[in-house]
Amino acid sequence: MLNLRKLILVAIDGSPESDKAAEEAVRLALGNDSKFKSKIYALLVLPNAPPTTFTDFVPAPPITETREWEERRQRIFYVIEKNAREAELPLETLVVYGDPADELINFAEKQKIDVIVIGSSGKGFLKRKLVGSVSHRVVEQAKCSVYVVRG
Repeated sequence: MLNLRKLILVAIDGSPESDKAAEEAVRLALGNDSKFKSKIYALLVLPNAPPTTFTDFVPAPPITETREWEERRQRIFYVIEKNAREAELPLETLVVYGDPADELINFAEKQKIDVIVIGSSGKGFLKRKLVGSVSHRVVEQAKCSVYVVRG
């Protein structure tokens, strides 16, 4: 069997579950015995900006254009950046806007990702039934393997 580098996508949102997923993504990448290092993509999906209305004379800038963004970004990506740096693994961090499940699935297809690592939902039964779980949708719809990390 040919053992090539793996492309790993980890869903990041700053929650304890995503931090655990980040740690597992690094562990998966280190478990590859190939001479080629695996690459990790850390993807943060922010909700679409609300549409402006005629009462919005000056629409609010996207969160990534605010003064507080860099500090917030560093907190959100801290665990994956630290672990990947210590393991000397290539890491690419990205921020996109949209529906989290759709963006993760689309990114995985475009980049030919081998495995998606995602934290489990912290939602209760009722909220999960009403709103749905991102991790559940990704497991159901992704064309690659999905590793769900429990908190």
